[in-house]
Amino acid sequence: MAGRFPQRPTRTTVRGGHAAVPAGAGAGVPRQVSAPARVRRWVPDGPVDLGLVLGPLRRGPADPTFRATADGSVWRAARTPAGPGTLRVRAYGGEVLGEAWGPGAEWLLEQLPELLGAADDPGAFVPRHRVVALARHRRPGLRLTRTGLVLESLIPSVLEQKVTADEAYRAWRLLVRRFGEPAPGPAGVGERPMSVMPAPRTWALIPSWEWHRAGVDDKRASTILRAVRVAARLEQAVAMPAEAARARLEVVPGVGPWTSAEVVQRSHGAADAVTVGDLHLPGIVGWALAGDRDADDSVMLRLLEPYAGQRHRAARLILLSGCVPGRRVPKMPRVDIGLW
Repeated sequence: MAGRFPQRPTRTTVRGGHAAVPAGAGAGVPRQVSAPARVRRWVPDGPVDLGLVLGPLRRGPADPTFRATADGSVWRAARTPAGPGTLRVRAYGGEVLGEAWGPGAEWLLEQLPELLGAADDPGAFVPRHRVVALARHRRPGLRLTRTGLVLESLIPSVLEQKVTADEAYRAWRLLVRRFGEPAPGPAGVGERPMSVMPAPRTWALIPSWEWHRAGVDDKRASTILRAVRVAARLEQAVAMPAEAARARLEVVPGVGPWTSAEVVQRSHGAADAVTVGDLHLPGIVGWALAGDRDADDSVMLRLLEPYAGQRHRAARLILLSGCVPGRRVPKMPRVDIGLW
C-alpha cells in the first residue's frame, strides 16, 4: 500500500518545505480576477510541485506574503529591486502560468523559472539510503527555489532564532501586517488581504514597543536593525557563490551559520547549505539514517558526507519522509514577551 495514497502532512513534512496546494477544479487556466499587469508562460523540463518548491518561502499558515488558493494557485507578495509586486503561479498540463502585478511585476516574471527551480539540478542527486530514495521517489516535483532576494529570507530567519516556530510566525505576521503595505493587484484587497514586507527604512523605524508587542526580544530586533542598515550590501550577495554570500551575511552581528544557511537555501537555491545549530534537525537526520535520535551536528554532518554537494537536498528529503523519532521531552514552552 506504500505510495498508493498521498502522505498525510505532518509538522515534520511541513518543516521540510511542503505547502499544501489544492489540485484545483478543472485543468484549464483559472478565470482572471482582474486584468494582470504582466503574464508569462513557462514550460519546465520536468515535474514541478508548487507546494514543494515554494513551500520554504511560507512562514506559517497565516503568512501575509504567501497564500495557496483552492484553484491550485500559489500567490506570493515580495519586495523586489524594482519595487513591491505580487506573483500568482499556476501549473497545469505541463505548463506554468505566472501573472504579476505592481512595480515589481516584470522582475518577478523574469525570475519565475529560477523561482521554480530552473537553476536546480535534481538529477545530480544520488540517494545513498533507502529512506532518502523513497522520499525522492514520492516527491518527483521537488526542486530548490532561488528567489534572488536576501532580506525577505533573512528577517524571518532571524525571528526564528531560539524560539518556537509559532512564536516566530506570529511575530512575522504581526510586523508585516502592521508595517508592510498592501500587495499590488487583487491579492491586496478583500477579507484576507496579502501584504508586502516593509522596506528596509521602515524596519529601521519600528518603535521598540512594537517589537515587544510582537514578542521579539531586543537581541533579535537589534540583529534585524543592523541588517537593514546594510540592506543594499546584503542584497548584492545574490550575485556571489553561496559560501561567499554566507560569509557576508555572517559579518552582521547576530547572524550565524544557522541563519545564513536558512537564507541561502532560499535566496540562492543552495543544495549543499545544510543547517547546523538546529535544535531538532541532527536528531531527525541521525534517527532516519542511523537510528540515533541523540545525534549532534558533528554526527549529522558525518552521516550526510555521502551527499556532499547535495546535503541540504538530502536533509529536506529526510524531513519530508516523515521519519522522525517520537517525542521524549515536553514541547519547548512558548514565552510571549509581549505580555510582560
